[in-house]
Amino acid sequence: MSPILGIIASSNFQRVTSSYASIATANGTGSSGVITFSSIPSTYTHLQIRSIGRSTSTGTTISITANGDTGSNYARHYLYGDGATAGAGANATQTSMQIAFTTGSGNLADSYGANVIDILDYANTNKYKTLRVLSGVDVNGSGGFVQLSSGLWQSSTAITSITLTNSTNYTTATQFALYGIKGA
Repeated sequence: MSPILGIIASSNFQRVTSSYASIATANGTGSSGVITFSSIPSTYTHLQIRSIGRSTSTGTTISITANGDTGSNYARHYLYGDGATAGAGANATQTSMQIAFTTGSGNLADSYGANVIDILDYANTNKYKTLRVLSGVDVNGSGGFVQLSSGLWQSSTAITSITLTNSTNYTTATQFALYGIKGA
């Protein structure tokens, strides 16, 4: 045996476990613009939602609410660019956080909005809940953009449900996956 293989064979390697645990998945039905993850366990440090989305009408914004709260308790900041222009904005005292996207039937058939939504310290009852979102839409060279957003739910209540609402219906190809993130 070569000296290097002997070192590797005698080393005490530990199995690395994933920091992400799958909690739930959901798909669009073609007849509803609402996806809800409910009964979210409080056993993780953070949550992450990954999605690819398409709506049955025009491309639209996905609005996020927590625990069914539709009061004016949300705020957001965002930066975006489309390769030619860039912009930024903010909204306060909103009834939801409009910070994720889908493409629509007016776009090419195989184009989707992609979103990664991190929900930080979702079970901590000593602070408001913050989100960070990376979103993008590419319509195969005929347009698109990327957006970096942050959101705030002004509540110290632990998040036990999340609703993602599109103003039109999600297609059956739309997919959402909710993960719990372990550790710090």
